[in-house]
Amino acid sequence: MSSKSSGSPGDSPAAGRMRARDLDRVNARALLDAAFEEGELAVEEYHQRSEQAQTAQTLGELQRLIGDLQPSTKTADLTPAGRRARRPSAGGYPPRTRARDSDRQATCTLLDAARADGQLSAADHRTLTELAGEARTLGELAQLTDDLQRPADARPDPIPPKSRRENWFAAGVAALSIAVAVGTFVAVDRPASPPAGPPAVDIGMIKPMVLPRPKLTAAEGIDYFRAAYRAKFGDTIVDEVDLFPDYAVVTRGTQANRKVRYTYRGGFDQGDQPQTRSPQTPTADLAALNVPAIAALAAQAPALTKVDQGTVSYLDIEGSGSGPIVRIYVGNKANENGYLEATLDGRIVRTLAFGG
Repeated sequence: MSSKSSGSPGDSPAAGRMRARDLDRVNARALLDAAFEEGELAVEEYHQRSEQAQTAQTLGELQRLIGDLQPSTKTADLTPAGRRARRPSAGGYPPRTRARDSDRQATCTLLDAARADGQLSAADHRTLTELAGEARTLGELAQLTDDLQRPADARPDPIPPKSRRENWFAAGVAALSIAVAVGTFVAVDRPASPPAGPPAVDIGMIKPMVLPRPKLTAAEGIDYFRAAYRAKFGDTIVDEVDLFPDYAVVTRGTQANRKVRYTYRGGFDQGDQPQTRSPQTPTADLAALNVPAIAALAAQAPALTKVDQGTVSYLDIEGSGSGPIVRIYVGNKANENGYLEATLDGRIVRTLAFGG
């Protein structure tokens, strides 16, 4: 006779595709230990299932390994895994609803927790965190965490004010107690099989995605940053932006008399609280930037500024009283510097050469 174990992870299709935590793998192996001691599994099958449990990536995989086992008194107090607080898509808002910075931060916090308890590999965590920083809508954020088990103290999804709320069952995954005696590992004559021990953590659930991260001072990088900026803020207006090869610093007017400074490294991080801003502050529209012309000018900048073996340090784009300008700064290892000043369409208006 066989029946579903009381400690079986993943008792629904939705739960089955959830990522497994380290604790879920430990509990599954405890059930296999008890089943082996009680004669439900032969030696070879026991070792095979134990090895598979150690590298299982989802709760569904663990369920297939223990779903045909009888409940054991030795593991009766193991809490069933795979039940989590069900979450509506985008928290009750339509998926296309714009996400706030606090929503993106909450998603990153959930990703951090998933990395800590073994649901995500380092590569998956890095990729998903970068995608969360660039997400524009609640639906995009929901897709990044849909297959994760949520901690009991996770921030709830945003809910529209004064709206009809659905009663979602908060049967989140409880912390499973592994203080129970899991039985003595029975010695068998199979030297090649390692004894049951701590499970492997880096499971690589998702095939790592390679995100484009071009140099931001080159044509491809300028276009890439401009698209990311538009996706984040819905326009291309800046007070000032400095484009370094690997990151950017941007100042943006949030109101006529307020401005905020952001640092961009794959996502926009607010550096400080809003500061006072003159309503007459000139701005620059990145949409008007002639990227090929500016990139060509940057390639010529070391020669034009007479900086020996110089490279472009950064581009500064800002509004001015006479119109938006671009400054291309050049430097070398000897601390020799110069810069070009041009219009957004790439016409040089000033050159400050080294030694000039």
